[in-house]
Amino acid sequence: MTDTNNLAIEVAHLQKSFKGARVLEDVSFTVPQGTIFALLGSNGAGKTTTINILTTLIKADSGTARVMGHDFALSPSAVRNQISLTGQFAAVDHMLTGRENLELIALLRHEPAAHAVATTLLSDFGLAHTADRRVMTYSGGMRRRLDIAMGLIGKPSLLFFDEPTTGLDPEARQEMWTRIRSLSTSGTTVFLTTQQLDEADALADTIAILHQGKIEASGTSAELKRLVSSSTVLLEFSSGSIRDTAMKLLQEHHTVHAHTAETLVVDTDGHASAVADIFVTLRDGNIEIAGFSQRTPSLDDVFFHIAGDHTGVTSS
Repeated sequence: MTDTNNLAIEVAHLQKSFKGARVLEDVSFTVPQGTIFALLGSNGAGKTTTINILTTLIKADSGTARVMGHDFALSPSAVRNQISLTGQFAAVDHMLTGRENLELIALLRHEPAAHAVATTLLSDFGLAHTADRRVMTYSGGMRRRLDIAMGLIGKPSLLFFDEPTTGLDPEARQEMWTRIRSLSTSGTTVFLTTQQLDEADALADTIAILHQGKIEASGTSAELKRLVSSSTVLLEFSSGSIRDTAMKLLQEHHTVHAHTAETLVVDTDGHASAVADIFVTLRDGNIEIAGFSQRTPSLDDVFFHIAGDHTGVTSS
């Protein structure tokens, strides 16, 4: 039984429509304090809408939510005092310097020592050497670090990150992961949305998959992976037409999913005989494969299993 006193977020039966189109159908989940929670979904799944509701930027049509113990509808100001939001794109003033951006937020949040707060955060986020440069000269990764630093002013208990690594190169992305992990280690609760399956796998204590306005599955990464078969075989073909022929043939005795235009994923129980049967079936059907690999379940497979396709969701 969940200890409600230890929950950063409690959401029940959240619904939201825009111009008659239902975006959130019936969303329920909880987030324990001090953990990293990832809301995973494709483009248009409702991830940003969920964050906007929980951060009081928009109102839900129905449903309830408590954020850090406060009702999001009855006490929006109390919720805002406990949280910070970092959106998909860095919300920094490019005409100001890094230090000026931080000091401005510190003053708005009534920090008594704005200059000292800015100096500490600049050092913590590796921006001290660029403190007095205009942000327009910063790289994307530097702007992202500054944006997160600004979000930490006032020591919020709960941080929302909406696709935090959007537009970052691989090195900056890994650095962002390290920052997010360190925030959780220090006791801050982190709620992030992402389309990146590997990002959720690497960071989150708990993952929820949002599909067509509903939470279709939630749990740890290991728990979600147990929802699919114990092993899959990825088959590569030289053309889409050969892939389609192979899919029709294999579907007679196997569970098969289209993966890309020229690849298929076949579920197996992991036994050698089951894997061998796939190749025997293709051989008897005179279908040549261009390559193959066997793998244990990934979040990619879980999303495939739930959503039926990978539209707008990537594994790397």
